[in-house]
Amino acid sequence: MATSLQPLRLPATELEKIASKCRRKILTMLEKAQSGHPGGSLSAIDLITTLFFHEMQMDPQNASWEDRDRFVLSKGHGVPALYAVLSELGVIPENELSTLRRINSRLQGHPDRVVLPFVEASTGSLGQGLSIAQGIALALKLQKKKSRVFCLMGDGETQEGQIWETAMSAPKYHLNNLVAILDNNNGQIDGHVTEVMDLEPIADKWRSFNWAVHEINGHSFKEVIGALEKARTEPQKPTLILARTVKGKGVSFMENQIGWHGVAPTAEELKKALAELSGGNS
Repeated sequence: MATSLQPLRLPATELEKIASKCRRKILTMLEKAQSGHPGGSLSAIDLITTLFFHEMQMDPQNASWEDRDRFVLSKGHGVPALYAVLSELGVIPENELSTLRRINSRLQGHPDRVVLPFVEASTGSLGQGLSIAQGIALALKLQKKKSRVFCLMGDGETQEGQIWETAMSAPKYHLNNLVAILDNNNGQIDGHVTEVMDLEPIADKWRSFNWAVHEINGHSFKEVIGALEKARTEPQKPTLILARTVKGKGVSFMENQIGWHGVAPTAEELKKALAELSGGNS
């Protein structure tokens, strides 16, 4: 029997609660592992939460359902955010989060599609995710499927040339089932993106490649939902959602600090961060 499931469409107030809980999970698993990337995970969590709990058509009990929407995490180092969301969906047991980056764990420092449900691509080699997402989107079009593909990119990785090859080719094939989301937190391992290799004017560049572009506050659930709704009704073009975000969002001493790109919190720092987040909404 064919499965027909509608997106969860949770309201912004519920999404905010889930994202705040996921922020606490992210920091807890990173402290346990003493390894990982808090800055970009915290900047992306509101976007990933909205995709899985509001926008995407998927069945948490059936990761291989052929009519599911697909999510490709191009910025693979931000995978703790995805693990946290999957645990909230019941896909990953809560106690498995403590195995992050351990030998033989399913929860590696970059996503592994072979061992974990809802990981559509093994990513981490930056700049490759959008090409993979385009390939999936094109295949779905050829199969006359209505499923859609969402790809979350980091802004530092869009300095890679492969991103721009896809930016050029996706509109040629009228892939309106492809939605790229740029987590524009202005931070990469070597410094601020605007100083390492400035991407601006980002929106104008993507529009010039014939993408539909929506610029939003990536921490406003109302704006994220609104942009995704516009992408849903786009008749012909692929969509780029330019989400302006804050690296380390939700933890005052991590916010906009490049040093938190790839450093796990200590036990004392975790305690301080969790205290900040304990009010529920970050």
